[in-house]
Amino acid sequence: MAAAVYDPDPSFCRWFVEPAVYAFGRRRVMAALVDYLRIGTDAERAGATRAWYSAHVPLRADRSPAYAPTEVRDPALDEAQDIKAAWLEACLRVFAESTDLRMRHRVLLALPTSSAAYPPSLYELLESTLASAQGHPDPRIRRWAAAADHTGAW
Repeated sequence: MAAAVYDPDPSFCRWFVEPAVYAFGRRRVMAALVDYLRIGTDAERAGATRAWYSAHVPLRADRSPAYAPTEVRDPALDEAQDIKAAWLEACLRVFAESTDLRMRHRVLLALPTSSAAYPPSLYELLESTLASAQGHPDPRIRRWAAAADHTGAW
């Protein structure tokens, strides 16, 4: 995952993420990216946000020996709902803690604007993030807050 995180090109990092998803499972790949987002440097956090998109690659049986000989993959390799919730929480926390405007932009792009996409355990953190974003001096952050506020009650 380090190669994907350190690759500055969001298109090319997929060359590292996709084989890892096939070999180790979506769950382990996404968990590694959450770890980079939680405890990495700003450069590693930025790389994790670029690689996160590629971690959602659709899996096809004809592209990996992980399916052979039965062409069935263990579903536990790819179950990642709790990891996705951890990603959302990490993004919200990075937004709250970061002083780097570009980092705040990056994590907001990784956050959905619909409250339905968040587990109830994150509603309080989401509300504080939304309140902070609404009063932020940066127009891109305020636009995200307006879009999020518009999509429903928090």
